[in-house]
Amino acid sequence: MTSPKTEITGRGIVSSLGSSIAEFERRLLAGETGIGDISDVAPGLKFKNGAPVRDFDPSAHFDDRTQGQIDRYTQMAAVAAVQAWKEAGLDLDPPPPARVGVVIGTANTGMDAVGRAFRKMFVEGGRPSPFTIPQIMGSAPASRIAREVCAKGPVFGVTSACASAGHAMIVGEGLIRAGIIDVALVGGADSCFEIGLLKAWEALRVVSTDTCRPFSLGRKGLIMGEGAGVIVLERAGRAAARKARIYGRWLGSGMSSDAGDIVAPDPEGMKAAIRAGLADAGLAPEAVGWVNAHGTGTAFNDKCEAAAVVDVFGPKAPPVSATKSQVGHAMGAAGAIEVIATLAGMNHGILAPTLNFVEADPECPVDAVTEGPRPAKVDVAIKNSFAFGGLNLSIVLGRGE
Repeated sequence: MTSPKTEITGRGIVSSLGSSIAEFERRLLAGETGIGDISDVAPGLKFKNGAPVRDFDPSAHFDDRTQGQIDRYTQMAAVAAVQAWKEAGLDLDPPPPARVGVVIGTANTGMDAVGRAFRKMFVEGGRPSPFTIPQIMGSAPASRIAREVCAKGPVFGVTSACASAGHAMIVGEGLIRAGIIDVALVGGADSCFEIGLLKAWEALRVVSTDTCRPFSLGRKGLIMGEGAGVIVLERAGRAAARKARIYGRWLGSGMSSDAGDIVAPDPEGMKAAIRAGLADAGLAPEAVGWVNAHGTGTAFNDKCEAAAVVDVFGPKAPPVSATKSQVGHAMGAAGAIEVIATLAGMNHGILAPTLNFVEADPECPVDAVTEGPRPAKVDVAIKNSFAFGGLNLSIVLGRGE
C-alpha cells in the first residue's frame, strides 16, 4: 500500500439523520432511518415517502440579509463546512488562505430559488428576486464556504449528477496531491424537496412507492433524500504537526465513464472505477474489508453494482452496506454523506446496516449487512458512487486514529 497523501481531519453534515456529526453517527450506527411520510411537505405525489432534512433552521446560522442571498442548498453546505472546519481545529489554527481550496458538488443547484422565481412570475404576476441568479449558480456553495473560512486558493463547483460530491472530493484531493494547496474543504449539497423537482422524478418512474430496499427482492426504486456533507482534507503529516485528530485516510480513488446510456448503468464501468481506485491505493482486492455501495434500491443499478463487486472481489467479497436505505438518495450530496457514514463505521467498529431487506435476490449475490448493525474491525473500505450519464467513481478510505 502506498502512503496516503491526504488525511481527513474534519467532518460536517446536514442530513435526515441529524445535523451534527454526533447525532448522525449515533442514529446511523443504531440502524435508525430518516425516511418517512412526506405528505405534509409534498402532497399529491404518487410516492409518499422521502428523507427531507426537517431540523434545519437557517435563521440559526445566517442573518436575514444573508438568507435572502443564498439558497437552501448553499445554506446547508456552508453549515456543514463550518462544522468540518471547526472539528479540524482550523478555526483556531487557520492555514494561509492561499493554501486553502474549496470544491463542492451539486446535482440540482438552486431548485428552491427556481421554484420561487417561477411562482413569483407565473402565479403571482411579479418579478423574481434580484438574487435569483446568484442563488441558483452551481458554484454558490463553494463561494459561500470560501467566504466563511477565508479560502483564497482554488474555489469552484462540480456537477455530475449523483457523482458530484465524489468528484468534488477527488478533485480537491488531487489539488493537495499536486502541491497546489495544503487544505481542502470538499463535499456536496442538494435541496431536493421543491415540488417541481419531485414531480420530475415522479415522471422518471424510478422513485419507490414504499421505501428503499437495496439489493433485496421486491425493491421498487430509490427514495429522495437531501442534505450536505463536507470533509476537510489535509496534506499528510500536517495534522500530526499541529496535533489534530485524523478521522480517516484517503488512500486512493478511481474514476471511469460508461460512454453509454444516460440512465442505465454498465457494470464494466463500475468495475473499472473500483479497480482504478485499488490501483491508485496500491492495494489488492483482498485488503478491502467493507464496501459502502452506491446502493440506490433500483432494480438494474443494484444488479449491476452487485455484479461489479463480485467480479472485482471474487466469491469472498467483503460485506456491503447501502447508506441510502437510511438517509435516502441525497443526490449531489450523497457521496459525501456516505463517505462520512463509512468513516463512522470504520472508526466505531460497526458496519452500518442495509435496511428494509425482504429477501435475498439471486441477481445480487453480495453479503449485504441486513441483520442490523454488524460489529467488525475494518482498516480499509471502499465507497462507490455511480451516476446517471455513466459517471463512476470509487474512493478507498483507511481508518482514522
